[in-house]
Amino acid sequence: MTFELKPFDPLTVDPTNKKRVAYFYDSDVGNYAYGAGHPMKPHRIRMAHSLIMNYGLYKKMEIYRAKPATKQEMCQFHTDEYIDFLARVTPDNLDMFSKEQVKFNVGDDCPVFDGLFEYCSISGGGSMEGAARLNRGKCDIAINYAGGLHHAKKSEASGFCYLNDIVLGIIELLRYHPRVLYVDIDVHHGDGVEEAFYTTDRVMTCSFHKYGEFFPGTGELRDIGAGKGKNYAVNVPLRDGIDDATYRSVFEPVIKKIMEWYQPSAVVLQCGGDSLSGDRLGCFNLSMKGHANCVNYVKSFNIPMMVVGGGGYTMRNVSRTWTFESGLLNNVLLEAELPYNDYYEYYGPDYQLDVRPSNMHNANSPEYLSKIMSQIFSNLENTKFAPSVQLNYVPPDMEEYGDVEEDTEKAKDTKGGSQYARDNIIVGDNEFYDTDDLNKEKDVAHYKKSIIPKDYYEKEGAKMAEELENELKKED
Repeated sequence: MTFELKPFDPLTVDPTNKKRVAYFYDSDVGNYAYGAGHPMKPHRIRMAHSLIMNYGLYKKMEIYRAKPATKQEMCQFHTDEYIDFLARVTPDNLDMFSKEQVKFNVGDDCPVFDGLFEYCSISGGGSMEGAARLNRGKCDIAINYAGGLHHAKKSEASGFCYLNDIVLGIIELLRYHPRVLYVDIDVHHGDGVEEAFYTTDRVMTCSFHKYGEFFPGTGELRDIGAGKGKNYAVNVPLRDGIDDATYRSVFEPVIKKIMEWYQPSAVVLQCGGDSLSGDRLGCFNLSMKGHANCVNYVKSFNIPMMVVGGGGYTMRNVSRTWTFESGLLNNVLLEAELPYNDYYEYYGPDYQLDVRPSNMHNANSPEYLSKIMSQIFSNLENTKFAPSVQLNYVPPDMEEYGDVEEDTEKAKDTKGGSQYARDNIIVGDNEFYDTDDLNKEKDVAHYKKSIIPKDYYEKEGAKMAEELENELKKED
């Protein structure tokens, strides 16, 4: 296989190919801070969320606040000792844990800050619950931009990552799916996820990253897995300055070959924004549309898909890109003009939904990329075609039973209705238009359970009026 440079075509969406999208966001996530001067800023997730909401994408997808991951759930991958340390350590009692700081690599890159454990819980909860919804067929795509922390190890923090939410999400997916593909487009190698599944053929990891005198220093072309997992780790080591057309010409053939050969039944895509042009720590030259093309291409295979965040240290560019990609996942090409939002001033002076490439030199020669692709394709041919797994009984999720307190359709809240039912409401394409075709099956089928019933507000209003009347009678 030789490298063939293809021109970068404009992005398109197929409006007929509708997906059920579940979007996970916790408003608390933006409150946490790694510390003054630290490049990782959880605030970027809040910025992205504000932009997503103001573009009106909430009408297209179901929005959830996931339950934070518990210590027990975290220990499905991480060691008890490490999770216990994360739960107990604070900036005030740091001196008591001097040995543990060295042991668990907590310090400069991964500082201890107020609310560290809660921050990890939010990240892990979103990815685990997203995976659980995919497993139960409740959605086709799950999004958790608070996740994607791919450097965290079993018993060690690394590269701004403490809890590996991706591994926890994949473990959840493996309860139902025989083969899961993990794709990583962060500028850094996804070493934590690769290491976790290095010796199994049930997860294929594929990372496109900068290699050579760059953190974390792993992800060489020859790192292909071990034992049963030999050839099930794919690494695409790239050089500085890769642009949209070059990246696409490597990404699409490699992913296509993996899909044909491995045939995953679920895919996890890590959308680290540090591969964008102009990133504070990155060295690639991708535009917003070049980055989003990867998301659009993986989505085109119509496989249950979980999308997580990751790196990205120029906040305004990360939030723009994740917003644009959220639009693509909902089959919407968003307008370039930014709507007014809570952080509008961050996007000046142009106030456009765009991240443009620079005139940076592309150090990736066609000869170098041809050599890489030939080796990757050769390794894939040595793998077993679509490895199977013995069928096992899958114990039911606790979530399947529902939480009688608050998470069932019958549960009532202070608004006199059910939050569970309201969360499941999305807006149909034809809801705000006068048309004679509303009753046609083709229009109604997808939204049958989603559109608000005609008498919803009438019933809710009557119920609230009756309750108020009863209260007044009691007072008299």
